Amino acid sequence: MPEALTLTSLPLFPLGTVLYPGGLLPLQIFEVRYLDMIGKCHKTGAPFGVVSLTEGSEVRRPVNAAARGTPPGGGGFAREAFNTVGTLARIIEFSVPQPGLMVVQCQGVHRFAITRREKLKHGLWIADVVRMEDDLTVRIPHDLQKAADALGKLIKGLLNSDTPTEKMPMLAPYHLDDCGWVANRWCELLPIPLTVKQQLMELDNPLLRLELVCDILERHGISR
Repeated sequence: MPEALTLTSLPLFPLGTVLYPGGLLPLQIFEVRYLDMIGKCHKTGAPFGVVSLTEGSEVRRPVNAAARGTPPGGGGFAREAFNTVGTLARIIEFSVPQPGLMVVQCQGVHRFAITRREKLKHGLWIADVVRMEDDLTVRIPHDLQKAADALGKLIKGLLNSDTPTEKMPMLAPYHLDDCGWVANRWCELLPIPLTVKQQLMELDNPLLRLELVCDILERHGISR
């Protein structure tokens, strides 16, 4: 078992999505609080944390003037709340097409659990986090092979259609024999509620995650 890794003052990016380890996350950044954060992360090679929102929006919005009062510590902005389990993200592509706009491609690395959080005065969240254990590599059993076959067929179709590498929804190498990798990629692709995506991401057992994904695939008629 790897020694627990604690990160202090990790900058957070609350989003209306769930990032999985190994997954891709394209971002267009224009808010001042995140322009500075992403610029520093890119310069130093440091990661940041992606957490899924449970309340509020990705872009800070002022409190409605007609609303009663202001949330404590909100500074005139609507309340933000997010899950306590997220994923470390590293920047793999970075560009500044125009002043005040950054376009980045990120990849999920490791899951983490928040132990303390703090909102800074300019609206950026930081947190102390503990890295969670990575999925064990578990070979796909015969009764779940249909999920890997369907994903392999999807990937082959995209490659045969000459889809540009930067447009692929996942990065090579394609670990089609691994429960966690196949389950994670389907969780990213399937039209399932955010709360379900979060619950699946938090599961410690990659085999159980793939079993649940197979049930969803069957309900959508993707694999039988």
